[in-house]
Amino acid sequence: MNETRYPAAALDAFCRSVFEHHGVPPDEAALASEVLATADLRGVDSHGVARLRTYHDMLALGRINPRPRLSIVRETASTATVDGDNGLGLVVGPKANRIAMDKADAAGSGWVSVRNTNHYGLAAYYPLRALERGMIGWSMTNSTKLVAPLWGAERMLGTNPIAIAFPGQEEPPVVVDLATSAVAYGKVEIAQRAGESIPRGWAIDARGEHTETPAGMIEGGALLPLGSFREAGGHKGFCLATMVDMLCCVLSGANWGPFAPPFALRQEIPARSVGKGIGHFFGAMRIDGFIDPDEFRRQVDDWVRTFRATKPQPGTTGVVIPGDPEREAEIERREHGVPLVSAVIEDLRAVARETGVKFEA
Repeated sequence: MNETRYPAAALDAFCRSVFEHHGVPPDEAALASEVLATADLRGVDSHGVARLRTYHDMLALGRINPRPRLSIVRETASTATVDGDNGLGLVVGPKANRIAMDKADAAGSGWVSVRNTNHYGLAAYYPLRALERGMIGWSMTNSTKLVAPLWGAERMLGTNPIAIAFPGQEEPPVVVDLATSAVAYGKVEIAQRAGESIPRGWAIDARGEHTETPAGMIEGGALLPLGSFREAGGHKGFCLATMVDMLCCVLSGANWGPFAPPFALRQEIPARSVGKGIGHFFGAMRIDGFIDPDEFRRQVDDWVRTFRATKPQPGTTGVVIPGDPEREAEIERREHGVPLVSAVIEDLRAVARETGVKFEA
């Protein structure tokens, strides 16, 4: 695949200026671009600047509110439901996550369910912020229907990612970030851009048959739940996606399952609405509410070192700790820049032409 490297700071500045062009206040534009930059630096290319074109389109058409006023519609000392006023998820998400962390500071833990919001970017971004405050952080969101439930032959669920992070003392944090589908939709898009096939077990086509072509999934097909097949645990992926729908949507009053509104212009508009926008769920836990924080971090270090020392399976390099690939990608990309494929570069050039924001091609 032909790739061109761009400095992360330059991409961040471009995104920030595009958001400001659409009326997003400067501080919130910086917040939104930071979420995208974090994805690019951590090697999650499907959730970084490659998504800017879609945010641009939705803002230009008035489908996303550039200046939302968040409101807490119900709360206790440790919980809250937040209405995002149809704002950028890249802005609503960080603000709601901050509410969860503030509640954890005061009450020991904080839990926030969000409705009336939009695509919030990289799920791991949010627990990473909790790590900065010495907490365990949780994050999850529902999304536009792309995934078939186990033994279903049509799109009914989003990829519904879950992320959680645990701080270490000397070792890097353990950062779990996963879609509850067999794969993130962005990886199918990347394969299509590269003209590559996809592994069996990722998706089905419009007939419900297994497909190994990105077009087979994109043109009326569906992703499969994590585990893909019943024999390989596909029911577990379906159950995890169900959990995300319940916490993010049913609990907050957002649209669940097949009724989640589209993020991209070409996606199908649901037949009816059962709530407001899509939903997120954030959690923050103060470690000292459970155990001495230093002891916890020491045990996390011991856990990491023990698992790194596992006898490797033949043909592999051994156990990979959750968060290691992203951490290594960030080190490499901060030094050498973020690689962008030609299709993404063309999208950014198109955004530059339409907004008048300069893009260094």
